[in-house]
Amino acid sequence: MNEVILVVEDEQELCMALEDRLRSEGYRVELAHDGITGLDRATHSAFDLIILDIMLPLRSGLDVCADIRRRGLNTPILLLTARSQTIEKVVGLRMGADDYVTKPFDTHELMARVEVLLRRASGSGRTVPSEGRDICRCGNLVLDLQRGRVTRGDEPIELTTREFQLLRFMVDHRGSVLTRDQLLREVWGHEPGTVTRTVDVHIASLRQKLERAPKKPELIITVAGVGYKLQE
Repeated sequence: MNEVILVVEDEQELCMALEDRLRSEGYRVELAHDGITGLDRATHSAFDLIILDIMLPLRSGLDVCADIRRRGLNTPILLLTARSQTIEKVVGLRMGADDYVTKPFDTHELMARVEVLLRRASGSGRTVPSEGRDICRCGNLVLDLQRGRVTRGDEPIELTTREFQLLRFMVDHRGSVLTRDQLLREVWGHEPGTVTRTVDVHIASLRQKLERAPKKPELIITVAGVGYKLQE
């Protein structure tokens, strides 16, 4: 196991406990104890996951999360929150966090959420802050995989974090028919058999933003009774 996890937490005992548990599971761990140091490490080194406390000295976890996303990094972020921080949880998710756990938490739950986020991000590669960005072309679209940006010519196309993750997965498997269950499992981390129209809603949104004629899609094709395929 080569995954590297950054833990940004100011409570020393909790930080040590998290480090010990993560290392015992085979992960490599780096630590930061305030928001400024956490942001600096998150944006200058490569990580597979960031565990980020909301209440941090010097700079709040919410600000750190927002700055990480503003700099174009798609590293999965797992927030640590207090029970009283309901609004902060919502704000954090809207700022680009991928999930959260509430303190005090069960370590089994934490590890399960870590595994889901890492599995969801697997195949996309570690986000490395550098000038040598990973660029992928799909028709007349250009995907900047590191910065999480999509452009058509010189025109930027604004996608949500989840829309970009979905498009990225489809690009990685272009030409293959992807079932709804497969997309729910790999992009959202849902269990098999989950009944939801989440995939269809996000596909419709992508078509509105990417297709010349969304009602007659040429890029994202529906395979009746099965799922979707991104044209090669």
